[in-house]
Amino acid sequence: MTTKFSNFFLTNLPITLAGTTLTAFLTVLPQPVEAISLVTNRANLGANDSLDWSSLGKVFNPFAPDPTKFLSNSFDATSQRGLGLNVNIPVAPPNTPPFVFQTLPFPQGIPTNFASGDFILFTGILPPPNPFPAIGNPGPLTITFANPVFAAGTQIAVDDALQPYTAFISAYDINNNLLGTFSTIASSSIALDNSAQFLGVRSDTANISKIVFSSSVPQRAFGINDLSIAVIPEPTSVLGTFALGTLGASWLIAKRRKPAKVLR
Repeated sequence: MTTKFSNFFLTNLPITLAGTTLTAFLTVLPQPVEAISLVTNRANLGANDSLDWSSLGKVFNPFAPDPTKFLSNSFDATSQRGLGLNVNIPVAPPNTPPFVFQTLPFPQGIPTNFASGDFILFTGILPPPNPFPAIGNPGPLTITFANPVFAAGTQIAVDDALQPYTAFISAYDINNNLLGTFSTIASSSIALDNSAQFLGVRSDTANISKIVFSSSVPQRAFGINDLSIAVIPEPTSVLGTFALGTLGASWLIAKRRKPAKVLR
């Protein structure tokens, strides 16, 4: 009986050890810290998804105004990878509804300090005649994601801002709990030099469900260019890597297994 038990134990020891190791690994695996941080450079966001506002199919031409090109103050959009999101900008009469325009050198378009050719989501402006600096919808501009993300951000510029100002971003989780609010100094110009301030947030976990943009300038519209997003990886790829790693280790152990010798 002792011999049979020893044989069974030695034969199945690699599997037992593999299971014990895996259990221990899962037990001591540290829980992620849900730290959120400000990102002021698009390259540092770690994005793997994006949304170009021209994908909405409505581009407003300020030199040939067409009211049908205005957007609703609340509208849905879909990122390149299929992530659904909702954009909400408060109604602020007598300002126009929000719209998308392409920033270009005058007279082909409206120059800004985004990159030439960028499509800008604009919060809305007082129709002509409008004084200078122009009165507009100050927002805030809220983006709510259908599924929580790791990170999100965009460049932002306030219309007719002659002096530097403060741009704000806030992030919330799926239960509308505030994860963090950040601010940075920004400026606007018509240089078309891609100097508009990038403003984003990144978390250690995919818990960002909503981001809110605003500025310190009252009664002044602002615009944002394409939205960069770091979406959660496909569950199959994460689980597949983990499963393959576990199976690979078990296979290696089993390959090295030798039949136990029974001493008689």
